[in-house]
Amino acid sequence: MGCEIERKFLVDPRRWQPEAPGVKMVQCYLVRSEKLTLRLRLAGEQAFLTIKGPVNGISRSEFEYPIPRQDAMDMLREFNPDNCVSKVRYYTQVGQHRWEVDVFEGKNHGLITAEIELNSEAEEFVMPDWATMEVSSDPRYRNACLAVKPFAEWKSDGKSDDGSDGNMTAK
Repeated sequence: MGCEIERKFLVDPRRWQPEAPGVKMVQCYLVRSEKLTLRLRLAGEQAFLTIKGPVNGISRSEFEYPIPRQDAMDMLREFNPDNCVSKVRYYTQVGQHRWEVDVFEGKNHGLITAEIELNSEAEEFVMPDWATMEVSSDPRYRNACLAVKPFAEWKSDGKSDDGSDGNMTAK
């Protein structure tokens, strides 16, 4: 079984700069429930269908399959999902790990996150100086959640609907 073990952090845009051109991505969520998420991803000229299981800590099952881009476009037309996320993904090497830095667009503009995939929840890694607050356990930062409740729609008073601190941009 495929397993994703991932930690996510906010990024300080004053400290981080892309090292190479990024990849434009659009992620649309065809099914989103407590038990599974079915995601369609367009990444540059490629397309993927991904099935993810429920989150358990920072781990979850994940199965990702490349599909023909035309099939992905047909699915978007057929299912017409309105819960999509647009972003540009940049890759950067820090120590022994590759980090994925996502610069969000549209209603999530202003949000920059970085993810690192690990082999175990206890695996050690080098923390880059541009990574700030960890948000791995905050569901609002999951792309599937950002597709439904975008960053721009979070309450401007600094509080989310659940009353937690909503001031999530790096200072």
